[in-house]
Amino acid sequence: MDIKKIGLQLYEAEKTAGKIEKLSVTYPGITVDDAYKIQLAAVDEKVKDGQVIVGKKIGLTNFAMQKALGISEPDYGHILSSNMAEQDVALDLSDMVQPQIESELAFVLGEDIKGPGVTAAQVMAATKGIIPAFEIVDSRYSDMKITLQDTIADNASCAKVILGSRMIPIDGLDLRTIGLVLEKNGLVLDTAASATVLGNPANAVAWLANKIAAYGISLKAGEIIMSGSFTNVYKIEKGDNFTAHFGGVGSVKVSFK
Repeated sequence: MDIKKIGLQLYEAEKTAGKIEKLSVTYPGITVDDAYKIQLAAVDEKVKDGQVIVGKKIGLTNFAMQKALGISEPDYGHILSSNMAEQDVALDLSDMVQPQIESELAFVLGEDIKGPGVTAAQVMAATKGIIPAFEIVDSRYSDMKITLQDTIADNASCAKVILGSRMIPIDGLDLRTIGLVLEKNGLVLDTAASATVLGNPANAVAWLANKIAAYGISLKAGEIIMSGSFTNVYKIEKGDNFTAHFGGVGSVKVSFK
């Protein structure tokens, strides 16, 4: 298995909105460790092309998603400058393959966090503030019936990150009980609470800090950490508009053309 070659294939598919065969089919013996190495190889190529790492994303934090994939822990990916989008500029669906939307809280770090042994309390102490956010997930494979290894190698399916217009400090907030009302085209699509994200989104960030320590990576001050979706994912179609309202935190919106 040529780690660098596979990383380049996924990067090319991302740039061209193309598809490749699932790695779990082409390489039946692929491990989770292999998949993270492939992800890092692709990230290295993106950085060589001038992109900048601006944060990390945590995926599969919702227990329903974990059950669907038959797994017991989340995964993670890197957020690069090319993944960032503006909420007031409609996203072009032709730039994506099979996009879906997730509603999340983005943590903005005020201090470095380095595992192992990081706790939710340490995450909260190091957090400058949180921002309402959408993540658009996408798959560069032939379909979305993918394994954990497939999504990890594909940068945890990260496509775009859209942040709301304001960041608020977490002092006085109960991060377990932040409510979400997700609207699609003006109608309520789903409701949830932040406890669906590993019981508390700060737990997800702590998990990430501890997980990446094994790869010699830490979380840096100023980074944006997408802590995971409150709900399951929803498909996106041309002309759709979504708004996520987070109780006591604010809102974020996105539209598609």
